[in-house]
Amino acid sequence: MTVTSDRPASRLDNIPTWLISQASAHAHRLLTDRLAAAGARGYHYRLLGALDESGPASQAALGRRTGIDRSDVVAALNELSNDGYIRRSPDPNDRRRNVVTITSSGERRLAALVAVLAAVQDELLASLSSAERAVFVELLARILRTAPER
Repeated sequence: MTVTSDRPASRLDNIPTWLISQASAHAHRLLTDRLAAAGARGYHYRLLGALDESGPASQAALGRRTGIDRSDVVAALNELSNDGYIRRSPDPNDRRRNVVTITSSGERRLAALVAVLAAVQDELLASLSSAERAVFVELLARILRTAPER
């Protein structure tokens, strides 16, 4: 009887799509776990970051800016609102629409999430030097810049 290893076949060791997929899954687990430990989700960071970067916006604009589906935007904004991190107010130009604004508490929360994300990056890329990290990020960005829109 032959005993087999649970390790993937070595022929996968040098296939970029396999390696990227496995690295992505690992990065996603790290990020999700660390954000959950901080009582947050990735959507919270993306929404607070968009508000901090670009100022008040409608829920629809936030969805477009962050790439988050409309129903997920509403659910995440409800969570952020319940915690006092954002404020919704009627749009003076269109009462059917809400304008979302980050609060000072939300700015502090965003700063805490930035620290969580920085720690995740450090953990994920611990085996790379600073120079290697810069090259790695540039290469990933180049791949994404040339990818067709979905």
